[in-house]
Amino acid sequence: MVSFRKIAKTALILVYLVIVAGAVVRMTGSGMGCPDWPKCFGYYIPPTEASVLQWRPNKKFEKGQVIILNETLQVAKEDIITGLKFSNENWEQYTKHDYAIFNPWHTWIEYINRLLGALAGLATLILAFASIKYWKNKRQITILSWLVVLGMGFQAWLGATVVYSVLEPVKITTHMLMALLIVALLLYIIFRVNKENKRISFDKNTLVLAVVALIFTLVQVVLGTQVRQFVDDQIDLVGENAKNLWLQNPTFKFYFHRSFSIAILLINSLLAYRIITLKLGHIKIFWVLFILIVEIFSGIAMYYLDFPFASQPLHLVLASILFGVQFYLVLDALKPKISLKTS
Repeated sequence: MVSFRKIAKTALILVYLVIVAGAVVRMTGSGMGCPDWPKCFGYYIPPTEASVLQWRPNKKFEKGQVIILNETLQVAKEDIITGLKFSNENWEQYTKHDYAIFNPWHTWIEYINRLLGALAGLATLILAFASIKYWKNKRQITILSWLVVLGMGFQAWLGATVVYSVLEPVKITTHMLMALLIVALLLYIIFRVNKENKRISFDKNTLVLAVVALIFTLVQVVLGTQVRQFVDDQIDLVGENAKNLWLQNPTFKFYFHRSFSIAILLINSLLAYRIITLKLGHIKIFWVLFILIVEIFSGIAMYYLDFPFASQPLHLVLASILFGVQFYLVLDALKPKISLKTS
């Protein structure tokens, strides 16, 4: 029988895969690949050719399926077989937005993102049912597991609002922060059911530094989503091939985001120094420093090397992984095995 902790880890991995897929969606500009939700152009499995979305005589359409007509999305009111001429009686215009473009690559990239989201949602639901066994002795685990399910549902709704708003920046940022909240809940569940006896000492100042470092990362993530939106706007202005112009005239948020990375590196270095000198046993700090260094270099590459391939999704995914490792480090610092006097 699969252990509860393994189910939780599987759910966590799937959530991170959704974050990876979301990063690829943003890199490729595929956020509107499926203009409706939860289906994609009215299909459970989206089309691969534009001809599927074109009106033709004597063609069968099912209720809810979508066509692109005169740069608008038209939705079938019921199951129909088209006649010789287009009839407005059988169709209604999609009103949630006016984005009516079909790109098969964008469509399938967005579809895979949604598919992974559905798998992650299923994994968290299995986790919630498996958590019922903890109701008598560790009720908090059961409650948190069901909160994760609710969080995934809310995240799915947020995904729909992102599509309906045609990728409004504030909603994209909220969507990202909600993903990190789900990661934090799953990590806390994994931490609570961990029965391993770790040799970790307690130090109050180390805990404070770890919490501040985590908050700094969250602030940096929010700033990063704003910078990313600026880049998207520049792409719309100068085109996808003019990468050297994407950051030609950056805003203050970009400079703050870039400079703030120095503060993040310094506070994590100070945290590492304290952990090492006091022999506290928080080995995850080495992962934090490694991820942070790679993250900084990916940012440098984007600015000075004109956005090398996959540098954007790598930058975003590393930030989410960094948050996860830092959060778990804070949990370790909160619940130590040995007490140590602070210096």
